[in-house]
Amino acid sequence: MKTLMRMLIKKTTALAKKDDGSTVVEFALVAPILAMFLVAIVEFGMIMFSSILMESGLRDASRFGITGRELTGQTRLESIVQIISDRTIGLIDMNAATVDVMVYPSFSDVGTGEDYVDGNANGTYDAGETYTDSNGNGAWDSDIGVAGAGDTGDIVLYRISYDWPLLTPFASHFMGDSGAFTLQASIAVRNEPWTASGGGA
Repeated sequence: MKTLMRMLIKKTTALAKKDDGSTVVEFALVAPILAMFLVAIVEFGMIMFSSILMESGLRDASRFGITGRELTGQTRLESIVQIISDRTIGLIDMNAATVDVMVYPSFSDVGTGEDYVDGNANGTYDAGETYTDSNGNGAWDSDIGVAGAGDTGDIVLYRISYDWPLLTPFASHFMGDSGAFTLQASIAVRNEPWTASGGGA
């Protein structure tokens, strides 16, 4: 019996000293974590790249918009959206993106709502409260901007929002919402002076 115990201890000790196959086991433990980091790097890189392209496209679109030019067969708004689409090289689906081009009385008015009397002092507008109908549409608006590319000298806000579909399902646990990460960009500019007949130079 003692001999058998000694043999078992000896074999167990010898087996414990062997490291054959330990590399495979270690790699199997580390590989999923490494893969997760690599995918996250690619995902984040694509989001950053697309965001930069979107911002750049919006700047180029606003540069076109301020001149008042209209291309043959396209409205100014259609041309603006086309410029953004071209600059984002197909990474932003313009059919799924939200593009707003809004005219404001001044830069300080960008993104502001119409004035109102907060009768119940709850900090928000409630139906029936008195308000100033700045844009004359007969309703209170949380944003006084009027849709359109504006006229000569107008202040125009260009804004785009796009829900970037995350490439990997597990990434949605760490960023974004419902499998998408919202990309946004905006810029406010003043239109150049131009003649009524043909837009700016």
